[in-house]
Amino acid sequence: MNMHTPEMDRKPSREEAAAALAVLRKWAGKAHDSEIESLDPVLARLAPDAPVDAYPLLSRAYEADFDASPAYKDTLPDLQNGPSALIKGANRAIQHVGISNFRLPIQYHTRDKGDLSLETSVTGTVSLEADKKGINMSRIMRSFYEYAEETFSFGVIEAALDDYKTDLESFDARINMRLKFPVKVQSLRSGLSGYQYYDIALELIEIDGVRRKIMHLDYVYSSTCPCSLELSEHARRTRGQLATPHSQRSVARISVELTADGKCLWFEDLIDMCRRAVPTETQVMVKREDEQAFAELNAANPIFVEDAARLFAEALQNDPRIGDYRVLASHQESLHSHDAVSVLTEGTTFASDSLDPKLFSTLFHVG
Repeated sequence: MNMHTPEMDRKPSREEAAAALAVLRKWAGKAHDSEIESLDPVLARLAPDAPVDAYPLLSRAYEADFDASPAYKDTLPDLQNGPSALIKGANRAIQHVGISNFRLPIQYHTRDKGDLSLETSVTGTVSLEADKKGINMSRIMRSFYEYAEETFSFGVIEAALDDYKTDLESFDARINMRLKFPVKVQSLRSGLSGYQYYDIALELIEIDGVRRKIMHLDYVYSSTCPCSLELSEHARRTRGQLATPHSQRSVARISVELTADGKCLWFEDLIDMCRRAVPTETQVMVKREDEQAFAELNAANPIFVEDAARLFAEALQNDPRIGDYRVLASHQESLHSHDAVSVLTEGTTFASDSLDPKLFSTLFHVG
C-alpha cells in the first residue's frame, strides 16, 4: 500500500529545486562519463559542461527500412485528438474545418456518352463540436481516395462524405470539387473549331441532416453597352462621325441547386442555357469573317449588367431540374476604371445579407 503525505505531494519550491540542481552538478563534477551517460537524458543535459548540441544525440541517417509497427504507432502523439483542455481560444463549435485544394484525376461522363479524366481540386470540411480539439485532416483525403477511381456522380460524392463524416464523428460536412471542363465549339463563320474551357464546381453540403447538391459554372461573354451603342450611332447619323460602342469581357457565375427529381443536369446543359440567354460568348478560333460576325452578334445583343442577370435567371427558372439559384454578373468595363456588377438570387440556398468583400474579384478571367 502506497502512502502519500501532504509533504510528498506538494510542489517543490524554487529554492528547493535550485538546491537539488546544485547537488546534481556537484555529483556530476566528480562522476565518470559513463555514469553521466547512464542518466536520464533530461538530467544529463543539466550536468556542468554538457555540450548544448549533445542533447538529444540524434541520428542523421534516414532509416528507409524502419517498420512502424502497431505498437510503435500507438506511442505517437496525436494532439488534434487530445482532450478539451488543450483547446485554445473560445470554446466554440466550428462550422467547417478541413482541407482545401488537394488534387487528383477524376473520371467524368459527358452528355454524348464519352468519358473524360480531368484534374479536380477537392475541398473537404466537417463541423467540429466545441469540446473537441480538432480533426485528423488526412482522414478526409483517405475517404475520398477510396472512391477516386469511380466515375463521378453525386452518389460517389455522397459515399465519400458519409465515410469521413462517420469517421470524424461530425454532424455537418461539405465537399467541393473544382475542375475545368473542355467543350469543342465552332467559330461563327469560318468553320474552325477549338476548345472552350469552363470553370465548374460541384458541391455536396449536409447541414442538420439535410443534403443539397449544387453546381457552379463561370460563363465568359462579351457585353456591349446599349447606351454606348446608341450614342455611337447618334454620332454617325447626326454628324457623320465615326464612333465605336464600348464592350468588354464579362463573367457570370451561375450557381444552381439540383432538385431531387432524379433527372441529370449535364454540364453541357447548363452551358447551353447560358449561351441561349446571352449568346455573345467569347470565341476560341477567329478569322476575319468570325471577328466581323462577332461584332454583329454583339450589336444584336447589347446588354447592361442588370439585363444579363435577368436573362440568365429567365433561362434557369423554368427548368424542373433546378431549384434555388444565384446569378453573379461582372462587366469588366472598358469605359470605366471600375466594374459593373449584379447579384440575383432565387430561394434561401444562396440568399445572404453579406458578401465576401473580394467576391467579384474572383470573377476576373484570363485566357
